[in-house]
Amino acid sequence: MEFECLNCGEKYSFDSRNFKCNCGGLFKIPEKPFQYETDLELGEVKTPLIKKELAGHEIYYKLDYYQPTGSFKDRGARLLVGKLKEAGINEIVEDSSGNAGAAVAAYSAAAGIICNIYLPEDTSPRKIAQIESTAAVIHKIQGDRGATSFAVKKAARDNYYASHVYNPLFFAGVATIAQELIEDLKKIDEIILPVGNGSLLLGIWHGLKELLVKEDIPRLIAVQAEPVSPIWDEFHGKNLKSNTYTKNLAEGIAIKEPARKKEIVEAIKESNGNVILVKQPEIKEALQQLWNQGIYIEPTSAVGPAGAINYFKNKDLSNENIVIILTGSGLKYN
Repeated sequence: MEFECLNCGEKYSFDSRNFKCNCGGLFKIPEKPFQYETDLELGEVKTPLIKKELAGHEIYYKLDYYQPTGSFKDRGARLLVGKLKEAGINEIVEDSSGNAGAAVAAYSAAAGIICNIYLPEDTSPRKIAQIESTAAVIHKIQGDRGATSFAVKKAARDNYYASHVYNPLFFAGVATIAQELIEDLKKIDEIILPVGNGSLLLGIWHGLKELLVKEDIPRLIAVQAEPVSPIWDEFHGKNLKSNTYTKNLAEGIAIKEPARKKEIVEAIKESNGNVILVKQPEIKEALQQLWNQGIYIEPTSAVGPAGAINYFKNKDLSNENIVIILTGSGLKYN
């Protein structure tokens, strides 16, 4: 298996220490993600799709926190770690504020791979406890996600970097969400989802492109949360001066400089989608609203519903099928 650079086309073996090209370019996400399979498993399920009312409109929630470690990132971790096991790699590093780290750590434990997780020191204690339960080695880094990213890249000189941002196989694993949505709904008009590093959006996007003709691909509506909004800034040509040191309910998407920002924006535009912004009080309100319906999600997962409430204003959606992806369990929140 080889990875190809987006910029210069140079190819690298999947099991090399290179997590990006020597020219600085990132590796391409597979255009046909469903060609890859793994036998590694922890009891994954096809996650439920339920119809609910939100802001006076009927929508569908994709409950993708119904996964072994409580988030959609199990999809990407399963495929990536499974392939690492097949390649004989026995130790890895990864950086995450929680969900990706928990997923990679759990699947590494199942695969018998030594796992080092680098995360910001202010990461939710429940997420840290979840990662620690797998016997993964935790490295708490002072500062924001940028500082954590710097630390893990230094560590990647000595061990394989099983990144949910740089490694194309992680996105190929996440693409299975698109497959399930198409099986359940046939016709989808819009998919509303939170965006930080873009593993959810880009995984779904490549899955949709493999399974549907261009005319049938739904619009991708990405939601970001103040005060960290680089995708919104890029899409709308503005700059709101992101601040990662401000307390953010949506810690899982508080990414000031997403490595795949260009790809994310291109996917949204190609789908005729949009990027919308929500404030912290709006996330809190949407979170409580879903909790009151018995849907126990974490705050980052409430970014999608919060964005939808804003987005739905003055719109006639009576003939549209709209899906909101719920990404992480409330059991991770404290």
